[in-house]
Amino acid sequence: MADKQSVVPEESNESNIHLIRGQQVILSTHLAEAYGIRQQSLHQTIERNIDCFPESSVFRLSLEEIAGLEPQTEIPDTAAPYAFTGEGVALLSSILFDEREIYENPEARSPACNCRK
Repeated sequence: MADKQSVVPEESNESNIHLIRGQQVILSTHLAEAYGIRQQSLHQTIERNIDCFPESSVFRLSLEEIAGLEPQTEIPDTAAPYAFTGEGVALLSSILFDEREIYENPEARSPACNCRK
């Protein structure tokens, strides 16, 4: 497991942490950038694996919450971003790592999350 990415990519920093619904969260837009993948691809991964996330670990932002973000927070017009708690980021990191392993070596499927659809 030495090659496994850290739970929160190094590029993430405190300016990407927001207080929403009383929880400290990081947005999928920032995570996609930190992991070097398109936000649309990240959203597809989340939606394919949504059952892996406890309800309290990830949620989609409402229009009011998007409007209430700091002006310097850039939110693409494509889709409302997801917000991840620390637990949600850890789960997402595990899922992304697992999917990358499956793509590169289909025999290496890990039982990390058995709830894939």
